[in-house]
Amino acid sequence: MARDTRQRILDASLAMFNTQGEPHVTTNHIADELEISPGNLYYHFRNKDDIIEQLFARYEERMDAALTPPADRLPGLEDIWLQLHLVFECIWDYRFLYRDLVEILSRNRRLRMRFARILKRADDSAHAVMRGMSRAGVMRASAAELAATATNVLVISTFWLNYAASRGEKDEQAAIRQGIVQVMMLVAPFLRDAERVHLNTLTQAYVA
Repeated sequence: MARDTRQRILDASLAMFNTQGEPHVTTNHIADELEISPGNLYYHFRNKDDIIEQLFARYEERMDAALTPPADRLPGLEDIWLQLHLVFECIWDYRFLYRDLVEILSRNRRLRMRFARILKRADDSAHAVMRGMSRAGVMRASAAELAATATNVLVISTFWLNYAASRGEKDEQAAIRQGIVQVMMLVAPFLRDAERVHLNTLTQAYVA
């Protein structure tokens, strides 16, 4: 029963942080939403930052899985597409972290270090995928071009939802699709002709 209550608190907190913004949600708001006493909530979590750290651990585990490249072969175009789907879906499900990133990280050194680790992992993964596609002959680019493209992929993926929100986009699911296409367009100029045609087909079906 206690485990169920703990899980309900985490699920409700995530939903409220995502819809209302983490700075606007207090532990009392969460307790009211669940119709439990603040004391019951504090039995499971010390404070709101404790809740955020537990949600971050779930986010971290999922992002680590999303960033794992194919183990037994060189990556291809559809591997990048799939990886971007998984990464953007994770960002969407934990979007409060990205919307309020500076606010959250400024008050929690542990999360700052853990988020920096995630960014480093994502950066390493993006660079490895670009080098792998080059070795596979899917991309033609210099080492400097591959490195710059990998960094641009990471930057756009990390901040795309904030960019979309600042433009007044209301449909964030559509914004995610646009973000994935935008990232793939960074890769497009370096692809072989056959892969560029394939990417164009994927893109048209995706945004239709």
